[in-house]
Amino acid sequence: GEIGAATLEGGVPDGMMGLDCGPRSSEINASVVSSSKTILWNGPMGVFEMDSFEAGTKAMMEAVVKATAAGAVTVIGGGDTATCAKKYGTEDKVTHVSTGGGASLELLEGK
Repeated sequence: GEIGAATLEGGVPDGMMGLDCGPRSSEINASVVSSSKTILWNGPMGVFEMDSFEAGTKAMMEAVVKATAAGAVTVIGGGDTATCAKKYGTEDKVTHVSTGGGASLELLEGK
């Protein structure tokens, strides 16, 4: 099928679906992540299971790993996001990875 691009101003064209974020959104996301001291990430940025739509998720993971290396506390929570960490080999490059919401909540509670 056809793969196109959308902008905030123009929106997603009729008959198309938004399956990933684009380069500009990835830049904005990375900027926010790099200026944060604590990052809680729950949910991929796109349909990362499909190579054509993983760019936003991969860029977010790279930003989170970089922030962790710079001293930020980073928590990846939820099965899909944990699967991203496994896919990209970054499970040991962030502070905490949880496959379930309950464990993430316990972490936040200090247990």
